[in-house]
Amino acid sequence: MSQDQTPLEHLCHVLELGDPSTYRDHTYICGESMYFPTGRVYGGQVIAQSLIAASKTVPEDRLPNSIHGYFIAPGDIHEDLLFDVETLRDGHSFSARRVNVTQSQGPILTAIASFQKRGQTGIEFADPMPTDIPDPETLASAKDLMEPFADKSAFAEYYADQSPFDLRHVTPTIMLHPDKKSYEADSGKQMVWMRADGTLDVSQTMHRALLALGCDQVMMEPVLRRGGLSVAQPGMSYASIDHSMWWYRDIDVTQWHLYVQDSPTAAHGRGLGTAKVYAQDGTLVACMVQEAMIRVPNK
Repeated sequence: MSQDQTPLEHLCHVLELGDPSTYRDHTYICGESMYFPTGRVYGGQVIAQSLIAASKTVPEDRLPNSIHGYFIAPGDIHEDLLFDVETLRDGHSFSARRVNVTQSQGPILTAIASFQKRGQTGIEFADPMPTDIPDPETLASAKDLMEPFADKSAFAEYYADQSPFDLRHVTPTIMLHPDKKSYEADSGKQMVWMRADGTLDVSQTMHRALLALGCDQVMMEPVLRRGGLSVAQPGMSYASIDHSMWWYRDIDVTQWHLYVQDSPTAAHGRGLGTAKVYAQDGTLVACMVQEAMIRVPNK
């Protein structure tokens, strides 16, 4: 990241990808990686890049409505990524694309993305947003919470200084300590406000890709919360296995969104996290599900 770029500006640069080249039904696009404290390619980044890569091959009047990705192997953040976008179908309303992401050691992710023509009509309803939720401005930011630990932890330094998103937990954060009450109640329910930290002039597709990246920062938290763990648990290893999300309404990621999350089950070293994403006016804009491998000594 250059010194004159903000984290959000650098993120948008990384998501823009290179120029596409096409051979038969495949489009090939190169992309770079951004820093993440694990030393591996960040799962949210490669999902978001896959969405952008696929979007370069569909008509301009079609927006992403879903993506389903399976993480195959860890990626090297020091090596470029190759996105192979295969055109599966272009129908009257929907376009389907398969994206295979590889590095020199082999595949790291495969995904299917769907795009829908604007202006479709049909039945419409949504679960309401929970009521009596504190305004995000009244809550502590993860940036402020992590600042005192920035010189002791790469994760703390990232969230304090390098994250392109502002996170504010409504339920007690588990970034530093387990939530004892949730564990005793056998509950993974949590709520988090999130927004991109800055201003943007980008397409709706880019806003949706940014939401795909941002949500990955909190999708495992309900599993950890219900399991009586914290993000800072010593000896814990984790990795996303797969990730699916659906967009139902337009999004502006520079505005606050409330993530209403839960974890219905965990077993065999795997846990499932779910989220419904609401705009601040109560509009349900997106839903997502992620499974992750989570291994903890003596668990």
